[in-house]
Amino acid sequence: MAGEPAKAASRAGSTTGASSTSTVEGALAALPGPRAEESGFELLWQQVVAEIGRARSIDLICHICPDGDALGSSLAAALALRALGKQVRVSFGDDPQIVPESLAFLPGQELIVPASDVPDVPELVLCFDVAAQSRLGLLHDKAFAAPVLVVFDHHASNPGFGTHQLIDPTAPATAVLVDELLRRLGVELDQALATCLYTGVATDTGSFKYRATTPATHELAGRLLATGIRHDLISRQLWDTSSFGYLKVLAGALDRAVYEPEAAGGLGLVWTWVPYQDLALFSVTVEEIEGLIDILRRPAEAEVALVLKQDPDGTLRGSSRSKGAVDVAAACTELGGGGHVFAAGFSVREDVAAVVERFRGALRPHN
Repeated sequence: MAGEPAKAASRAGSTTGASSTSTVEGALAALPGPRAEESGFELLWQQVVAEIGRARSIDLICHICPDGDALGSSLAAALALRALGKQVRVSFGDDPQIVPESLAFLPGQELIVPASDVPDVPELVLCFDVAAQSRLGLLHDKAFAAPVLVVFDHHASNPGFGTHQLIDPTAPATAVLVDELLRRLGVELDQALATCLYTGVATDTGSFKYRATTPATHELAGRLLATGIRHDLISRQLWDTSSFGYLKVLAGALDRAVYEPEAAGGLGLVWTWVPYQDLALFSVTVEEIEGLIDILRRPAEAEVALVLKQDPDGTLRGSSRSKGAVDVAAACTELGGGGHVFAAGFSVREDVAAVVERFRGALRPHN
C-alpha cells in the first residue's frame, strides 16, 4: 500500500510523510557533480517516468472542489498518457462531483469518473495539487492502497505523503510540473494540452500577477500560446463571467464583511461568510464564489482576508489571502488545511464565530 513505510522506502527512499528525496540525497551526497538536492530530484523524476512506463492503468486524482490548476493539471496529464496508450481515469473525491462552470471549457472531461469508479487498489495513482491528505476526500483510502502514489504539487505546506513526492514550492502552479512531465514523456504540446496547462498556470498566478510569477512562467505561457489557444476566451471564462445570482450573493457577503484592525498583530483582518441559504436562494454553487476572496482582499487597511463558504451539511470552506506579512498557510494548517504563504484554505465543521476565532489566533507574522 502507498502508505506503508516498507514499500515507500523500496520505491522512493522514504516513508510516508517524509520527503522521498531525503534518502536519495544522502546516497548521492559524496558524489561529484550537481548538489545532492538537485541530483536527488532528478533521480526521483526518472523513477516516476519509469513507473508510468510500466503501468497499464493509471488513475489521476486532484483535490476536492478542484480549481483550474488542480483540474487543468490532471486533465493535461491524462490526455498525454492516453495518447501514449495508457488506460486513464481522472477523478476527485467529492460526491456529487461538480466541475465549476468556469472550467466547463476544459478538454478531456470525458475522462472524469466518479470516485466510486476508481479501483479499490489502483495500479498507479498520480495525485495533482493536493496540499494535504484531507484534500483527497473520498479517494483517500483508494489512493493510499495503490502500490505507487506519486504526488505532484507546489504547496510549501505539503507534508510529503505517498511513495514519490515531486513537490516544488518554487513552482507557481502544479501545471508547471505537468509541463515537465510531458517533456520527459516525449509528448508534444497541442491546443488541448495547452488549454489545460494555461488554465492551471493562469489560475494559480492570478493571471500572472502574483509574486510567484517568474520569467520562466511567462516563457511557459508563450509556448502554450504558440499552439494557437485563445487565452482571451480562457481568461474571460475564468474571471469575467458569472450568473446574475452571483452578484446577489456577492452583495450579501460584502454587507456581512467585518474589518478587525487589531487582528494579525495590528496588521488587520477583513472577513465574511456566505451561508448556504444564500447560495440556494440564488441558485449559485459554492464553486462559483471562489473568486470572492479576491474582492475581499482589496482593502488597503487589512493584511489578511478570509472568506467562509457554507456547504449544505454545515461544513465551512475557508479561503484566505495575505499580502505577504502574514503566513496564512501556517494559520490554515492549524485548522487542518494548508497552502501557500499568500493563499491557503481549510474545511471545518464548526460555527462561524469559533472558526474565525481560531483563525485569528493562528495568524503569525511571516519571517
